[in-house]
Amino acid sequence: MDDLLEKARAAAEQAYAPYSNFHVGAALLFADGSVVTGANVENASYGLSLCAETVAVAKAMSEGRRGALKAVAVFTPHADTITPCGRCRQVLAELAGSDGSDPQVIGLADGESHSWTLSHLLPEAFRYD
Repeated sequence: MDDLLEKARAAAEQAYAPYSNFHVGAALLFADGSVVTGANVENASYGLSLCAETVAVAKAMSEGRRGALKAVAVFTPHADTITPCGRCRQVLAELAGSDGSDPQVIGLADGESHSWTLSHLLPEAFRYD
């Protein structure tokens, strides 16, 4: 998991956050060992901003990935603890729900990591079955 956290840290360096200066990086680990990263992208119209996790999921899905999500790492140097926001939890659940996976979610801030399963962070996620 250290490698995944390092990839999230590196992704945070690519964040576009001129308004909040709150840089976040995310890294998604898939069962085949591949990793997809994303960084937050702000917009002057704040509602159009994208979280790092959403950017990473969009990249993964646009590459044809569905399910097989093993772990998610989220990093910021600006907070004591970080977890995906509610919107990102649902976006991650959509990707993971393709095959019923329940990825580990690791939040890292200031060198301290915490870990949960996605289902713990978002019990009873919305699903269209």
